[in-house]
Amino acid sequence: MTAPNTTSMPDHKPRPWVDLLVSIIIPSVILMKFSGDEHLGSVNALILGLAFPLGWGLFELIRYRKKNFIALLGLISVGLTGGIGLLELDAGWLAIKEAAIPAIIGLAVLASTRTKYPLVRTLLYNPNVLDVDKIQESLEENNRVAEFEGRLLKASYFFAGTFLFSSIMNYVLARWIVVSPSGTQAFNEELGRMTLVSYPMIAIPSMVMMMLIFYYLWRTIRRLTGYTLEDVMAPHLAEKEKSRH
Repeated sequence: MTAPNTTSMPDHKPRPWVDLLVSIIIPSVILMKFSGDEHLGSVNALILGLAFPLGWGLFELIRYRKKNFIALLGLISVGLTGGIGLLELDAGWLAIKEAAIPAIIGLAVLASTRTKYPLVRTLLYNPNVLDVDKIQESLEENNRVAEFEGRLLKASYFFAGTFLFSSIMNYVLARWIVVSPSGTQAFNEELGRMTLVSYPMIAIPSMVMMMLIFYYLWRTIRRLTGYTLEDVMAPHLAEKEKSRH
């Protein structure tokens, strides 16, 4: 008798340096340094440069089944950038696209506050990060559920605000840097420059703001329940923390 053939989904571990290399550094170098006719040419450089983040995003989706709204929008964003360049559309469409993607996410965050599953709860206040059941039990015992829900709603507004910031900055950055006609070597070089500049100017501030939102949420939990962070860490994270000591 043979054992049943079971397949388990591999664990997805964050790899920020790989993400940075594949999605930003390599495409930017290709677009800025190899778009000339003596190298790849503007069209081939654009296709190759965008193939890295597009291929990496598809790999993540297929390999780890990270089928989520934000990941899907990221792939659509890369595809639209390629379309604008290959179809030689007005460069102004790039600025509109750059602003539209985070704006859509921000609107989705706001819309989710009217549902049973607000995105801030899914992304920050979830069993993979915190011991939600333990926190909820304490909130109910102390009759603080309504107050916590109000703070969670405020965190959702802050969360949507980070995407509004990204939307505005993306538009400003695209209009400032990408000024050449699409389909040209200069357009590719400017696109690569914008990709590099967007990380320190937009991505890092956005991450800092999200960390501050989590801190705000954590301070709320501590004030309403009296628990320390170690008390309410998700069980699997708590076990990892103990194993380190």
